[in-house]
Amino acid sequence: METLLGKTLSELQDLALRIGLPKFAGKQLAEWLYVRRVTDFDAMTNISLKGREALKANYTVGRHAPVKEAVSVDGTRKYLFAVSNDRLCPATTNDQSRFVETVFIPEEDRATLCVSTQAGCKMGCRFCMTGTLGFHGHLSAADILNQVFEIDQQLLTNSQQPLSNLVLMGEGEPMDNLDNVLRALEILTSAYGCAWSPKRITVSTVGIPAMKRFLDESDCHLAVSMHNPFPAERAQIMPAEKLYSITDVVSLLKQYEWSHQRRVSFEYICWNGQNTSPRHAKELLRLLKGLNCRINLIRFHEGVEKVESQKSKVESRFVSSDEKQMECFRDYLTEHGLTTTIRRSRGEDILAACGMLVNSLA
Repeated sequence: METLLGKTLSELQDLALRIGLPKFAGKQLAEWLYVRRVTDFDAMTNISLKGREALKANYTVGRHAPVKEAVSVDGTRKYLFAVSNDRLCPATTNDQSRFVETVFIPEEDRATLCVSTQAGCKMGCRFCMTGTLGFHGHLSAADILNQVFEIDQQLLTNSQQPLSNLVLMGEGEPMDNLDNVLRALEILTSAYGCAWSPKRITVSTVGIPAMKRFLDESDCHLAVSMHNPFPAERAQIMPAEKLYSITDVVSLLKQYEWSHQRRVSFEYICWNGQNTSPRHAKELLRLLKGLNCRINLIRFHEGVEKVESQKSKVESRFVSSDEKQMECFRDYLTEHGLTTTIRRSRGEDILAACGMLVNSLA
C-alpha cells in the first residue's frame, strides 16, 4: 500500500479531499506524521473515524524500525534498514541489495545521523566499498525520512540527546535521486514538517549536473567529494569526473553566495604519495581561489581491504597517508588561506566509517 510518510503538505491536502475529508485535514495529517510522528492511524484523534478507516484501507504510515544494529568501541552505531522490494531494480536478487545502512555518530555537542539515499551506488569510485555493491534502486522520500525518524525516536525513548545534525553521506549519490531527496528536505525544513534549520543538514555529491538544481532549490549545506584537484588524476579514481569535471563543479559553485548561512566544503581522502604533495596543495589553492569554502581531510580506511568476498574489491593501490603527512598538508593549506581540518574517523571497527557501508549487517 502507498505510504503517507514522505508526502508534502499539498499532497496530503489533495489526499484528504480524495477520501472525503476537508482540505484542512491535510495539515492535521502533516502534524501527526512530522511533528507528533505517530505510527498508528488510530492515534490521529482529530481525524474523523470515517476518515481514519479510509486511511487504513488505502495507506500505511510508512514507518519501520531497523532490523539490526552494531555498536562501535567509540560509541558510533550502525543500523540496517530494509527497503521495499518495489523500489528496487528488477535485476536485484541478493539479500544485501534489499537493505541500506545508516550511521549514528554521537559527540559531546551534537548528535549526527549519516543517511543513505540509494540502495548501493552507481558512481563507481575506485576507493569506495559502497560502490562495489552496485546500484539497486532509489530510496523514496519515505525511506529517507524513516531513517531519521526511527533513530531520533530511539534516542528520545532512551533519554538521549535527539538528533541535531543530518548528513546525507551514506549509500548512494543524493543528486542522482534528487526528486526524493528534495522532497525529504522540504519536509524536514518546512514549518508544516519538522521545521529543522537547513544549517543542520549537509548533502554530499561527487559532482553531477543535477547539483545545480539542488543549489537553486535548497538552502542546505553542500559537501563535494573531490579527492584530487587535477581532472586527469581524479578521472582515474572517480568515473563521474568524465561526466562533470571538478573544474566545472567549482566554476558553478563560484556563482553562488557562501558567506552567509549556507556552506560548501570539499571532502578529501588522503592517500600516501598520491594526492598530498606540494603540487596538489598548490593546485587546490589555485582551483578554489575566491570560493568561500573549507577542506575536510579524511584518512583512508584501509580496513576495507580486509573484508571477505565481494566486500573487498577496493583497489590495493590505495594506502592512507599517515597523520604527519595529513597535518603537513593541512597546515600548508591553512597557512595559505584555505581553511582545512582533519576529520576524525568513527566506527571503522563496525564498517561504519567513510566509504565502508556495504550492508555487512545483512
